[in-house]
Amino acid sequence: MTRLSLAVRTLAAALAALLAATAATPAAARTGTDLKAPKDFVTLGSVAPTIMHEMRYTTRHNFVGDRIDGYRHPLCILTRATAEALRKAQLRLLRRGYSLKVYDCYRPQRAVDHFVRWAEDLDDRRMKAEFYPNVDKSRLFADGYIARRSGHSRGSTVDLTVVRLPAQPTRPYLPGEPLAPCTAPQDQRFPDNSVDMGTGYDCFDTLSHALDPRIQGVPRASRLLLKNTLAAVGFTHLPEEWWHFTHCPETYPDTYFDFPVSRHSLTGRR
Repeated sequence: MTRLSLAVRTLAAALAALLAATAATPAAARTGTDLKAPKDFVTLGSVAPTIMHEMRYTTRHNFVGDRIDGYRHPLCILTRATAEALRKAQLRLLRRGYSLKVYDCYRPQRAVDHFVRWAEDLDDRRMKAEFYPNVDKSRLFADGYIARRSGHSRGSTVDLTVVRLPAQPTRPYLPGEPLAPCTAPQDQRFPDNSVDMGTGYDCFDTLSHALDPRIQGVPRASRLLLKNTLAAVGFTHLPEEWWHFTHCPETYPDTYFDFPVSRHSLTGRR
């Protein structure tokens, strides 16, 4: 065997090993890192313009206390199939005098990474009094409140609530203002024009479990209204969070995208 043929065979073997390793990588570990969204991602407003928006992660009113990485514009971006399903759910609710309101939709991986860095900083507890009053921050990973991957990054998951029409205005959050526990009665929590769901949004507490038996009366009926309306158009819910729903089948069940929440991500303009 010549040195040249030996080198070729060695190179071929190395290439084959590399391809095998790539094929063996679990699909769930793939990440789409392009700055532009695939063509079947849309803004919810372009498909269902009557659905209300309160995009919390473009503001400082969230459990971190800062605007979250990757949220450049207050947009709800989703796969078209998910947006179309929400449009159907909205029509059902409008006939009953209600509207959907979204808090978060597609979430870039860089935002999830921001959550992870914050959770690892045990000294940063600025928003504890509102969002995790009964949970020690050191437990956020173990208890499942923070994870290194999020279904939101696949584009078919949405956080949302129900608002009775006509919608009442809500005041903006003022950074540094006194915080009220998300588990407090509705009239004591931070004001939100949502119907009473028993806790505030993003409340790290077992009371946020969709069917927690301690939640009864109007809040339980409100949770069931949201759950049943979305189930009728193809959504499944996360039992631990009354606000969290995923449209099935997911358009991208194995890909975690990282393009920013931005108009430019959809248009390609800089």
